[in-house]
Amino acid sequence: MKRKIRIPNLGGAHAYILHRPHPTVQALERQLRAIGLTVVHCWPELPAEALSGDFVFFDADQGYDEQFPWKPGQSPMPMIALIGSEAPGRIEWSLEAGAHAQLLKPVGDGGVYSALLIARLAFEARQSLSVEIADLRRRLDERQTVVRAVTLLAARGKTESEAYDQLRQMAMAWRVSFEDAARRIVANHEEQGGPDDRRDLG
Repeated sequence: MKRKIRIPNLGGAHAYILHRPHPTVQALERQLRAIGLTVVHCWPELPAEALSGDFVFFDADQGYDEQFPWKPGQSPMPMIALIGSEAPGRIEWSLEAGAHAQLLKPVGDGGVYSALLIARLAFEARQSLSVEIADLRRRLDERQTVVRAVTLLAARGKTESEAYDQLRQMAMAWRVSFEDAARRIVANHEEQGGPDDRRDLG
C-alpha cells in the first residue's frame, strides 16, 4: 500500500537565501513571497537565527562548508541548492552539503513551489530514516549487552539457559527491564575490573 503524500502548508514559513546579490535572488524572493514565505537574504554565512528557519536556499556555485553552522549533511531544515554551473565537483559538494532539492539558475517564474515541496518531503524522509537507523542501532546494542551479561553469568558455572533465566529473575527482583538488568551487570563487571559482585549476581 502506497504511503499517502501530505502536501504541507508553506504559508508563514521562513526561508533563508544564502547567495551573493544577484538577479536570481530577486526572482527567487518574488516567488517565495507570492507563496507566503518570509524571506531573509544573507551572504557569505548564515546567521545564528537561521537555525530556527524552515528552508535554506544556498549557492552551489560559490558555497563552502564553513557557511553553515552545522556539519555537512546535518542541516535541521530542508536545503535547496541554487545551481548555475553543473560542474561535477560543485554538484558533488552540494549533495555532500545536504541538498534535498535543486533549482537551476537563472531562476525564472516557476519551479520554486515544487522545489520547496520536494525538499520538505525528502528532508522528512531522511529524518525518518535516521530515527529508524538509530532505533535499530539501539536495539542491536541492547542485544549485545544482553549477550554479554548472559556470558558473564554463565562464566560462574551455569549453562546459557540457566544464565538467561537468572538474568530474568534479577530483572524482576530489581524491578527493571531485562535490558536494564543486563546493562547493570555489564557496568558492574567493568567497574570491578573482573568478576561481578556476588551480592548482585546471586
